[in-house]
Amino acid sequence: MLVLARKRDQSIMIGDEVEVIVVDVHGDQVKLGITAPRQIPVHRKEVYEEIQRENIRAAAETKHDKLSVLGDLFKSKKK
Repeated sequence: MLVLARKRDQSIMIGDEVEVIVVDVHGDQVKLGITAPRQIPVHRKEVYEEIQRENIRAAAETKHDKLSVLGDLFKSKKK
């Protein structure tokens, strides 16, 4: 992990396209501004993790649904 010290209104660059700016520091809270291209999703970590869990759940349901449909197709062919 890279640890950098920055003051208010200072920033860091991630690659050529993502800039993270320290907007405000108040007590133990830091407000960050992030400038990134639209095609790069930016989420708080807890939101990102929830999206990942939901994607895994949806993929598992889709696989089950498709297998169920296939099973029904085979059953109907036998009759």
